Amino acid sequence: MSEVLALAQALIARPSVTPADAGCLELIAHELAEAGFSCERLDSTGATGRVANLWARWGTSRPLVVFAGHTDVVPPGPLSAWTSDPFTPTVREGRLYGRGAADMKSSLAAAVIAAKRLLRRKESLCGSLAFLLTSDEEGEATDGTVKVVETLRARHEIPDYCVVGEPTSAVCFGDVIKNGRRGSLTGHLIVQGLQGHVAYPEKVRNPIHLAAPALAELIATRWDEGNEFFPPTSFQISNIHAGTGATNVVPARCEISFNFRFSTASSVDSLKTRVEQILARHGLEFDLAWTLGGKPFLTRPGRLVEALSQAICAETGRLPELSTSGGTSDGRFIAEICPEVVEFGPLNASIHKVDECIDVATLEPLARIYEATFRNLLHTPKA
Repeated sequence: MSEVLALAQALIARPSVTPADAGCLELIAHELAEAGFSCERLDSTGATGRVANLWARWGTSRPLVVFAGHTDVVPPGPLSAWTSDPFTPTVREGRLYGRGAADMKSSLAAAVIAAKRLLRRKESLCGSLAFLLTSDEEGEATDGTVKVVETLRARHEIPDYCVVGEPTSAVCFGDVIKNGRRGSLTGHLIVQGLQGHVAYPEKVRNPIHLAAPALAELIATRWDEGNEFFPPTSFQISNIHAGTGATNVVPARCEISFNFRFSTASSVDSLKTRVEQILARHGLEFDLAWTLGGKPFLTRPGRLVEALSQAICAETGRLPELSTSGGTSDGRFIAEICPEVVEFGPLNASIHKVDECIDVATLEPLARIYEATFRNLLHTPKA
């Protein structure tokens, strides 16, 4: 059996529903320690419970190349909907099935085996290789990668390059590298009114009516034009709630939740300011609370993109497209201290779905791509 397949199966068999790790990091640390990595647990306890974090490093010199990922998975949902048990890794018709097969235990297995193979070859390498892994990516993401990044920053252990093993391939394996992600900014707006009987409109202030023109302007606003890597910033209302349940009562307040997915063409402060100016211009009495899910990050074509693209092209024969589409990832935290961060992994068609799976035939190529990327970044410079 392939080394990658065996390790992927061992990881899938551990039911690490976020934020649980279920022993995945212990297994990975054992594998890496065998190859000479120094393994350090940086676990953290937060509102969601204990989060498992691992920092494993081989070497002490620069550049520092990091592979980042997560062992936690989303809940499987109704077990009866699965063809086979989600935590019993099963190979059927050339595919490996199980929760986390695509997102992202196969990537973890491939990267760990890639690192072990690279070091077994006893090649002359210049720099260090490290793994930053957590069990808190699919959930709140408050006590995982972000905490490890804080520790690394405090002790001036700064990565130069980072590959995040998210499943980025869209149509065929190797077709997409994510070289950035949009930021996420959520607003919870409460528009105040005056409750009363619907038959006496002169005695009430209907917060739904008051909010409607402002919402229309927010929806119609062009926030930015994006740039060569990002589409224009989007504004979406996700929830509106008002009313007492009675049809003859004007409510006292209207609650609206909305979200920006924004590019590097806008800043958090500029978006907040423009929203508050629009609300004030419409004369609303309101309260507005903001939650920043993550800032946008962008890695322009350079050493890391070139090293990974060359490895993908050599293995698959295709030159990957650079993309910033999709939601957020832990890359947003790592980009705070690392100048070049990209994401690459297997097909994402089945992630978070029933019968999540990965094509077994891509496991070894994925490991070879990771190994070649590490080698490209750690090769000894010519004299």
